[in-house]
Amino acid sequence: VSAFNRGRSGVAPKGTREFHGDRTVREDLIRLAQEGPWDAVIDTSASELAPRDVLAGAEVLEPVAGKYVYISTVNAYRGWPDEPLTESSEILDGPADADADYGRLPVNWTGPDWYYGRQKAGAERASVAAFGASRASVLRPGVILGPGEYVGRLPWWLRRVSKGGAILAPGDPHKTIQPVDVRDVASFALDQAASLGGGAFNVTAPLGRETMGGFLTACLDVTGEAGQLVWAPDDLLVANGVEQWTELPLWRTHAGVWSIDSSLAQAAGLQCRPLAETVAAVWEWMQGGGVPVEHPRWAEHGISMEKEEVILAKLSG
Repeated sequence: VSAFNRGRSGVAPKGTREFHGDRTVREDLIRLAQEGPWDAVIDTSASELAPRDVLAGAEVLEPVAGKYVYISTVNAYRGWPDEPLTESSEILDGPADADADYGRLPVNWTGPDWYYGRQKAGAERASVAAFGASRASVLRPGVILGPGEYVGRLPWWLRRVSKGGAILAPGDPHKTIQPVDVRDVASFALDQAASLGGGAFNVTAPLGRETMGGFLTACLDVTGEAGQLVWAPDDLLVANGVEQWTELPLWRTHAGVWSIDSSLAQAAGLQCRPLAETVAAVWEWMQGGGVPVEHPRWAEHGISMEKEEVILAKLSG
């Protein structure tokens, strides 16, 4: 197993061959290709890259790799988060050779912000253009949780719940949610790397299995059950200006946000462990001194104590 990165943050997994370079620099990619061949490329690091950079890297590696597994996102769908999704849903219009500015919002734009989704859709097309449909697998996860999470969604909930007291819980406790464990995404990516043929797969927990209530109850269980969940309806949270997706992580009112059909991936071997197991593993990681790679998204998550108290007071009054 080989790992290719710039060597500026984090460390490569133990036991791997590590190569340093910048994937936007063609000379670095050519030098990497000379270290092959490999059975497959698993591309997890193209979130901020222009599609044309993904295309250039895939083209250089195509002669020395059997398959290309690209980790995309459900944001690549035009209908997310407003509509239920399957793999046949419309993908955004990012071209494979788009530069980094493709899809950026014009001044005074009031429509949907599809920039990130267009970048990922273009990168999907880049991987298929370089390797061909039969040698490229595209994985489209939704929310990924697990030990090492740098975004901060689940760690924020665990820290909040561990403080006890009345805990503002968002929306309907019976509402389905579909986070997937990072270890299950990794296992499925490896399966796709070893499999014959390609294709696109939604990678989420099965529809209807997990709920927001079950998730927060699992957080209570692993932290010692010191708090009490106080459920607030969506309209009250919206009326009080609670930022969806960030101030109360995983809460969003859009109809399609947790309506993603991943049955195709499940038929191809995706196995999603219960969300409670993910919650327990992340708490164990945190209690053991686990620290994520530094990332600005960590600071985006969580409601202030003052704002939470105001809303809790309205619920009790």
